[in-house]
Amino acid sequence: MSRRDNRLSAREIDVAIEPIEYNTLSFDGAIKLFIADAERKSLREATITYYKREINHFRNWLAQQGKEELISMVVRADIDEYVDFLKEQGRQNGSINTRLRSMRALFGYLYENKYIPNNPMRKYPLLRERKGNIETFSMKQLRQLLNAPDKRTFTGLRDYTYMLLLLETGIRLSESAGILLEDVKLSEGTIFIRETKNHFHRYVPIQSMMKEQLRRYMKIRGTSESDHLFVTIDGKAMQRAALQKLVGKYGQIAKIKGVRCSPHTLRHTFAKISVMNGAGVFELQKILGHSTMEMVRVYVNLYASDVYERHKEFSPLNNL
Repeated sequence: MSRRDNRLSAREIDVAIEPIEYNTLSFDGAIKLFIADAERKSLREATITYYKREINHFRNWLAQQGKEELISMVVRADIDEYVDFLKEQGRQNGSINTRLRSMRALFGYLYENKYIPNNPMRKYPLLRERKGNIETFSMKQLRQLLNAPDKRTFTGLRDYTYMLLLLETGIRLSESAGILLEDVKLSEGTIFIRETKNHFHRYVPIQSMMKEQLRRYMKIRGTSESDHLFVTIDGKAMQRAALQKLVGKYGQIAKIKGVRCSPHTLRHTFAKISVMNGAGVFELQKILGHSTMEMVRVYVNLYASDVYERHKEFSPLNNL
């Protein structure tokens, strides 16, 4: 047997000086590190749940492919194969991008903290999404939805107040679940939103009809063991999952068809009606709590009524 060259090749030197963690950190161990960091940063519970769910989808796919369990063994080709797999399943680009964003966050964290030698998600492009129409309720559907609760019961009155508040303010589901009694400033005509997506607290305005409805509801609500605005008949805080189901429940009762009955559809409806009634982009951005103008511009492009009115004046066909 011939004697080997004592000088290591460039590749062998990389292996020799590679941190031990690169060779021992499992995918599951990497997820634990990432989630622990997210919890230290006090990310929202919904965000952490999203990371766990989407990253584990990729983890399970790797296991089905018989891929290595070590996180450092994941390469860009694996990401490409995973995206191809999701496409073959018939998933839309938006759904695939949701997965990719979670993976981008995971591998970005691992690389920045030197748990992996290379980041397979570095500059990985998101798939192009077609911006389709945004589902909203028509005025007729809104009336049907708001007439569905039985206001002769506490739960019906509560649910009516809740849906009216979503329509009045456009707040997110998670934000509505975090509202406390002390956050409702009737004299000032505002509600303090504390459970925000981007951790920037804000006040949203409410007008006379909403103030009067909240005043009625809070009087009937009375004292409770919970400080939350919306409570069960047992006096406990309404959880996010229960609030999420309310709009769908009353959508079924009202037999509303052709649109998804959800809190987010009420948020879109608020944005649509606000734009059509002349709301500016900056006001809308502040009320909705968007960190960028991107989504606000989508609303304006879709629903700005003045564009259609002005078109009557400058249409090239007017002088034919």
